[in-house]
Amino acid sequence: MSTTGRFEGKTALVTGAGRGIGRAVALGLAAKGAHVALLSRTQSDLDETKAAVQDRGGVAITVQADIGDQSAVERAARETLAEFGAVDILINNAGVVWPLGPSTSIDTADWSAAIGVNVIGTFNLTLALLPRMLERSWGRIVNVSSGIAAQPAKMIGGNAYATSKAALEAHTLNLAAELAGTGVTVNVYRPGRVDTAMQRWIRTQPAEKIGVELHDRFVKSYEQGVLTTPLVSAQSLLERLASDATGEIWSVGEV
Repeated sequence: MSTTGRFEGKTALVTGAGRGIGRAVALGLAAKGAHVALLSRTQSDLDETKAAVQDRGGVAITVQADIGDQSAVERAARETLAEFGAVDILINNAGVVWPLGPSTSIDTADWSAAIGVNVIGTFNLTLALLPRMLERSWGRIVNVSSGIAAQPAKMIGGNAYATSKAALEAHTLNLAAELAGTGVTVNVYRPGRVDTAMQRWIRTQPAEKIGVELHDRFVKSYEQGVLTTPLVSAQSLLERLASDATGEIWSVGEV
């Protein structure tokens, strides 16, 4: 990713920044001049991403937190604000695809926990950082979703995931309407089919547990070579981020 300085002087927080799309977005933001807070559950992944940012001359801090834990989210926001003073750009990328399988086999606690990460955790972090954005009359919030939100019937066996992404998009578009004219934009990003750790994890699950149709779909996508890379997907997001567009669904490819 080329260094353009487009986000020079801006600060960003990226969740799920230890690997995959989140890591690629964080590296891209740093390359474009932003100071970046890297948030993930796994410190070793964060350390690797931070080292990559610094090797390229960027500035980054790490914040270890579980997005599904409200107290951890609030602590992460405080630590980031204490270090950077404000967060101008928030990329809510962290998410889980579990639990997978027939709905009758799913533990309701696991289903609720997935909603807690994918929807409630995103809301909690946004709420913690939004007031400072509004004070400064500038902010960019992007919630990473999935094309499955538009076609939920295509992911049989992934009810929690499909439900959470549809809810996330409704939250995003509603918040964008609420904040219209404030200088803070809120958009959905559907990253397309990307070869991430999540995709690899699904491919390794027993077909009889998560459902043969679901398992075969992800295996075939990989074998047919239709998956893009995190870098390519992240670049598409970054190209749109500086605009004043709000309340939009930015989509790369189809489900």
